[in-house]
Amino acid sequence: MEAIDQLQYHYTLLALGVGEIQSCIDWAAQRLQHDQEGDDLEVVLLAAPANHDEALKLVQEILERYSGSERMDKQLVAGKYVASLRPLYLSGRESLASLDAKLTQLSANLGYPSWLVMLSRNCEYATDMDAFRKPFEQEFEYIASLWSKAENLAAFEARYNREVSNAHDANYG
Repeated sequence: MEAIDQLQYHYTLLALGVGEIQSCIDWAAQRLQHDQEGDDLEVVLLAAPANHDEALKLVQEILERYSGSERMDKQLVAGKYVASLRPLYLSGRESLASLDAKLTQLSANLGYPSWLVMLSRNCEYATDMDAFRKPFEQEFEYIASLWSKAENLAAFEARYNREVSNAHDANYG
């Protein structure tokens, strides 16, 4: 199935609490527009589901059929998602408050991975304290740049340095 990775990405974001089922529905509609559904009834039904639960069930069936037990690494998906948020923040389409909600959700659903701790904390603090805005932005740039280049979690971890993240803290002196 063409573009199954895109559906898996959107589904993983949904499972992490930051995605929307509409992204999965849009994926199916695109398959239909480009005549790429291959007569797959579930893809056709996903393009116009009756409700959220039906759409979710269809996505799961499609992924099971084409991906089997192979799933995308949740941390990789989360990292790529974080990298995609940075240009939105820089353009003003994401705010500190909207990012705080998303980063908090990601962090909790991933079990608080080390690479996300400082970014999430600084974002939360920056929503109330200006002293944390610059450290947040520095950490956001650092994490987003690493994830945008990483092909997998191991590649990210090979380049990630916790000491760099620790240096992105508010300076009160």
